Amino acid sequence: MSACIRLAKYLSHAGVCSRRGASRLIDAGRVTVNGRAANHIDHVSEQDEIIVDGERVDGLAAKRYYAYHKPIGIDCKLKTEDSHSLIHHLPPQQRTYPIGRLDKDSRGLLILTNDGELCNQLAHPDHSHEKEYWVEVDKPLDEAFYSRMSAGVPVNGILTKPCVCTPLSPTRFKIILTQGLNRQIRKMARYCGYRVVDLLRVRIGQLHLDCTRLAENQFIELTPEEVKLLKK
Repeated sequence: MSACIRLAKYLSHAGVCSRRGASRLIDAGRVTVNGRAANHIDHVSEQDEIIVDGERVDGLAAKRYYAYHKPIGIDCKLKTEDSHSLIHHLPPQQRTYPIGRLDKDSRGLLILTNDGELCNQLAHPDHSHEKEYWVEVDKPLDEAFYSRMSAGVPVNGILTKPCVCTPLSPTRFKIILTQGLNRQIRKMARYCGYRVVDLLRVRIGQLHLDCTRLAENQFIELTPEEVKLLKK
């Protein structure tokens, strides 16, 4: 990588974080370029000295991709001072970060990577990647619930996009979303008069959570074939 590129893009290629995360680091004054505070308009290459939080960024990193089975109680915010933070459960070999989040009281599939381009692709709302969840609520469900959820309900002043919502049992349902509003499923269910008691993410795009292969609070490196499925 000898040609100069935007600083945020460089940081994502180097495996520091996503482009959005890099922009936040620059805004917070946590990045320097050749000894001075970084700017969003900076164009850099491997010949520049780039420091993030006191650590030098050593150029392009080999891309790594992991599936993580997040249990309840782990917070996806990467804060070293928080003993419940996901940062204490990441693969130790190389800096990675999650694509998107799961609430602290939710569980299931997370993708961990240092591939900033893939993170932008999967996390950006314009790409409409599917995410599938199995959800249990506090009382039996009825047809009105499925009609409302599928058509869209107000969440944070926004009408949610139409989605697939089908029964699994009297109190459990499957929902497939193509957007990711904050605590969206819990708020959708609450609008319809139900309280979520368990929320499990079982699929991101074409990648499924295999509980027989991946126990809770464990991660596993994805195969080249699985990475291809994610990038489709």
